Amino acid sequence: MASYVSPEIRDKFETLSVDLKNCILERNVQLRNIHDLIRVLEDIVKEGEAE
Repeated sequence: MASYVSPEIRDKFETLSVDLKNCILERNVQLRNIHDLIRVLEDIVKEGEAE
């Protein structure tokens, strides 16, 4: 399944760095609202802290 970014949050998604956007898209996530985006960003932070 390919990642999806809803037009509703596309503007916010586009403000992120290229590396961060790529990291998110590699996860094959469905970003339908801001809460989905926040959840994925929190997951990335947790994984970074665990390393």
